[in-house]
Formats: sequence, structure tokens, C-alpha cells
Amino acid sequence: MANGTIRYWAAAKEAAGKSEEPVTGSTLAEVLESVRTAHSDDERLLRVLDRSSFVVDEYPVGARPHAGVPLNEGYVIEVLPPFAGG
Repeated sequence: MANGTIRYWAAAKEAAGKSEEPVTGSTLAEVLESVRTAHSDDERLLRVLDRSSFVVDEYPVGARPHAGVPLNEGYVIEVLPPFAGG
């Protein structure tokens, strides 16, 4: 297990009520599952997570399966909800 940080942006930040929090996990899927468990009573955040894209250590995850995205010690996960406009 590696320790890291998950950062919330825009609607994710608003739903989480914070800009970031410490997390632990070996893959992106593990971390997202732990965040969903920790915030299981927050339907708004759970919906935002379901619609968001993710960046791990400055690299977009894209369509890769989250279980196949390994995390190294000190990783940073950016949660990017869909943005309106452009």
C-alpha cells in the first residue's frame, strides 16, 4: 500500500467539502473504493466521482481500467468533474 493525496476540483471539491485528503492504496481503483466507503453517506460526492475523470501524478488516466493504474508512494490523484463551457 502506498500513501498519497486525492485532490478535488470544482464540483468534487464542493461536494467533498474540502480540497484534498490523504488516502492509501496500491491502485486507483483501491483508492476510489476507499473514498466511496469513507463518504458512503454523501450521495452528491459519489455521483460526482462516477462522472469524473482522473489524473495520477500529472498523467491523465483516460479510459484505462482503474485497477490497472498503479500508485507509487507520494502519489497525487486529481479528481476532475465534467466542466461546462470551454
